[in-house]
Amino acid sequence: MNTYKEKLLLGYRKFSSGKAKLQRGLYQDLIINGQKPKIMVICCSDSRVNPSDIFNVNPGDIFEHQNVANIVPSVDSLGSSYGTLAAVEYAVMALKVEVIIVIGHEACGGIKGCLDGMGYNASGYVGKWVSVFNEVREKLIQMDIPKEKLQIEMELEGVRQSLRNLMTYKFVEEAVNSGQLELLGSHFSVSNRELSIMNSNGEFKDLK
Repeated sequence: MNTYKEKLLLGYRKFSSGKAKLQRGLYQDLIINGQKPKIMVICCSDSRVNPSDIFNVNPGDIFEHQNVANIVPSVDSLGSSYGTLAAVEYAVMALKVEVIIVIGHEACGGIKGCLDGMGYNASGYVGKWVSVFNEVREKLIQMDIPKEKLQIEMELEGVRQSLRNLMTYKFVEEAVNSGQLELLGSHFSVSNRELSIMNSNGEFKDLK
């Protein structure tokens, strides 16, 4: 049997005999009464970033959407990329979440690709996707930020831009302005396992 398939099956068996048994009541409740998460998390598809681990939550606690570089396109830049918009619309309009958190992270490959100019290469889907952040890239490059700090600054600015883009969705804007929804920005350091939260001034502060 394929080694990776064996690993997945072994993991499932451990889950089935362990956590799944302990949380049997929780899973049954989620089926009978449906999911009612109050938090949506938008994060990167990167395998090193797992929101359920970061926030230590149970199934049903958060509604997750993952994509390359945790990008939220603006309405004007959507093109045919409706996956993120559909997830946000469902979270806000159907689930009535009260918070949307956008999480950037250390050493993001999508952000690095954008910095390397991938967003100007129309031959690949990843390039087309990260092109949403081309203007962010140009703004940072013009600021003469030291090369060794450019990656982290782009990761942080990407979160800020995604939050701004969320407000281009009319239903998000209405929910925020009415006080029914809050938007939060954050950044996860993989190497230090530390989470920072963006304040009202756009600055990221370590929770510790």
